[in-house]
Amino acid sequence: MLVALVAVAVAVAVAVAMAVPALRHRLVRAALRRAGDRYRRRLEALDSDVRLRQERRLRRLLGTGTGTAGGWEEFQEQHPLGQPCRDEAPGVPPPPLPLWALLPGCWGTDPRLQGSLLYLDALGAAFPRALTRRGTAVLHWSPGCPRAPAGWPLPTLYCTPAAAAVLPSRAAALRLQLLFALRQRALHVLEAGLAAELHDALLTLRTEWPRLAQELELGRLSPQPGLPEELREQLQALLSPAVARAAEIRDQCAHGFEGIALRLWPRLEVVVVRTMRGTERLYCDSLRQADCRGLPFYCPFYQAAGALLGVNLWPAEPVPRFVLCPDWAFCEFLPCLASKEPRTVLLDELWEGREYGLVVTAQPGEYRCRTGEVLKVTGFHKQCPVVEPVRRESQTLSVRGESIPEEQFCQSLCRTLSLWPGARLIDYVCVESSLLGDSSGPCAPHYEVFLELQGLRDLSEVQRYKLDQCLQEDFPIYKSFRFKGSIGPLRLHLVRPRSFTRLREALGSPMPMPRVLREEQLLQLIQGAVIS
Repeated sequence: MLVALVAVAVAVAVAVAMAVPALRHRLVRAALRRAGDRYRRRLEALDSDVRLRQERRLRRLLGTGTGTAGGWEEFQEQHPLGQPCRDEAPGVPPPPLPLWALLPGCWGTDPRLQGSLLYLDALGAAFPRALTRRGTAVLHWSPGCPRAPAGWPLPTLYCTPAAAAVLPSRAAALRLQLLFALRQRALHVLEAGLAAELHDALLTLRTEWPRLAQELELGRLSPQPGLPEELREQLQALLSPAVARAAEIRDQCAHGFEGIALRLWPRLEVVVVRTMRGTERLYCDSLRQADCRGLPFYCPFYQAAGALLGVNLWPAEPVPRFVLCPDWAFCEFLPCLASKEPRTVLLDELWEGREYGLVVTAQPGEYRCRTGEVLKVTGFHKQCPVVEPVRRESQTLSVRGESIPEEQFCQSLCRTLSLWPGARLIDYVCVESSLLGDSSGPCAPHYEVFLELQGLRDLSEVQRYKLDQCLQEDFPIYKSFRFKGSIGPLRLHLVRPRSFTRLREALGSPMPMPRVLREEQLLQLIQGAVIS
């Protein structure tokens, strides 16, 4: 009888707590942290189970309960390399999370849940106040296909309305999310899907802060292009006049924008960028030097081919490294610089310090997708490989087979910038002359580079040639082709401010910025922005 009474009392206490938003948040947060800690300990306890877990994941993807007749060798024979793969996961929001799903053994095999549990555990351990109720603002555009934020099992983390993300206009979505973020002074985390989204949102703050402050002061959401009237009225109901906050925003913005994030949100602890690949780090570096000075950046997830593959367990480290989790997808790896046609190796056969091309089987019916991603193994966390993405093969420049990788071209470009006093790189993109067609004129194949610079309005011909000269110094094969005349001189163009913001809108979906344009429509857009 006593046991029953105690059980009833506990159930009533939990029900009361769940009815109070702040108490509910604390209860769910504690349950999630415990579940994340348990899953992390289970991951770290793997010994020789990495291969077994990979084979188990493959059997699930193939729809076989006990295995395939010939194992993964037969799987390789039946499914050749080179199947096309998606760049992004389909926009299917996860269902609401019942608390019983957090009990040991109830996590299922959903990588999204397991990844978010690890994220919440790592973030909360490194930044204890980061999981405060309504202490996180999201800046992410996902038109028509809502994508879950990093901490989706704990929706009370977020102060920005989910409806804002699905607007068809990228500019309208980011502006609306920025407005709700500005309203919340006690932010602890700024979360962006891509670093470019945070970059563009803070660029909007620089140009529209008087109007944003006025909307907060009046508690009114102004009509704007890309914001349907019905949704505007729905979001309008969430606003109320915030006179003191509007005055604070005016005061801080009037004093300039260096370190503006910490001045507007003095409790801010960390910037979370969910995925960061290739030269997306360019935006992070720019933000660290200006708007987000003094704040650490944390990239929690590694995704490729539409699948979550790894998680970063070290939020305080400046360079993101990812533990590849054997339960999330079946991964194969093509050794780089192999002397002959390489065979793929598996997760438990990787060597520290080597680079590998990534091949993924993550969805039933989509087998052995070559992702175009190259990873470097930087170590091991227990038995699981720890990797760092180093380049995207699709962003390699090549007009004569010379193959200049994305990150190395960016290094040459940054070295060139140091030879242009006063210049700061905002953004860039390259085009191979084959895409230009007849407009390139009767000349040898070459590269054309479009730059947005701050601090310089024009470049002399001597300055423009510096980039071609740096490429020749950094890439002997490029220098050889240039000497023989097989590759023509690089052509460099300057574009007007915010041209790349419009280019990202034209991409039509949230994806890492391409550094080599392959579509004529995007080429025409950037050509139309040339000023010099």
